[in-house]
Amino acid sequence: MRILLTGSNGFIGARIAADAKARGWEVVGLGRSAAPARPAGSAGPDAYVRHDLGERLPDGAVPGPVDAVVHCAALASPWAPPSAFVRANVEGTRTVLRWAADHGAPPVVYVSSSSVLYRDEHQLGLTEDSPVPPDDEQINVYSRTKRIGERMVARYPGPWSVVRPRAVFGAGDTVLLPRIVRAARRGVLPVLESADGPRIVCDLTEVDTVAHYVTQALERRVQGVYNVTNADPVELYPFLLTLLSRLGVRPTVRRVPPAVALALAGAAERVSAVALGYAEPPVTRFGVSVLARSKTFDVTRALRDLGEPAVSLDEGVERLVATHG
Repeated sequence: MRILLTGSNGFIGARIAADAKARGWEVVGLGRSAAPARPAGSAGPDAYVRHDLGERLPDGAVPGPVDAVVHCAALASPWAPPSAFVRANVEGTRTVLRWAADHGAPPVVYVSSSSVLYRDEHQLGLTEDSPVPPDDEQINVYSRTKRIGERMVARYPGPWSVVRPRAVFGAGDTVLLPRIVRAARRGVLPVLESADGPRIVCDLTEVDTVAHYVTQALERRVQGVYNVTNADPVELYPFLLTLLSRLGVRPTVRRVPPAVALALAGAAERVSAVALGYAEPPVTRFGVSVLARSKTFDVTRALRDLGEPAVSLDEGVERLVATHG
């Protein structure tokens, strides 16, 4: 199989490339960098296209035909100018789907996000059939633009599938864990759950498990939407504190009422948007919600159609700790 993989230089994209090549597939990577990423132990893609998907992909830009497309390129950040999210996640998806439709409509796998289902409340056992908040109630601009991308994919004339990973972690992560580690290294880890209330429970997904599920979706020719996790929910704060300790970070725990944290985050976002050119604030309302609300998923569909997680949660933690040794 020969696939076009957008976002091949990214945290998840580079792992998808490695998984695909391990299957004997040929990978044409696409990214904005001048040269393809070649993570340690990986030869990188077989061919590479430098292109900003905010612009139309010219005819002939991709060398030769492809059997499938994996669209992984995205702006995955809790905070950026709204126009940047639209360009990367909406216009970029439109570019890829237009190109694919004009080149034989091969199967497309779209890497979305479980955040399209989020509300600022506890949500347990979410499935692919759980109600999706309308655009004006999406939890942030990132999730809104990923949801718009999902609707665009659902109108694609060829076979398609959508993979929604939850809280992806692993070596090379630049989005999730680094923000928590930076905050903890300041000496204090805010805990946004009450001392006598229910524990915050969440699902996580190891990055190589995400990559494996994406290539499985192509290998098995599945169609439709799949929520994917490691199917191993954890109590958030005990998990984080144990992991931080193993990374050599031992912050003081300070309980903060979620309402207070939310108000502070909202004020920081307003200052950033008005006066700081959307420089990322110390905390966002999305970040508060992630740390204050339980989120778990029923991934029966993924387990049935795509198989077990490729890397267990425990093994993923061991790999992560080893890279920080």
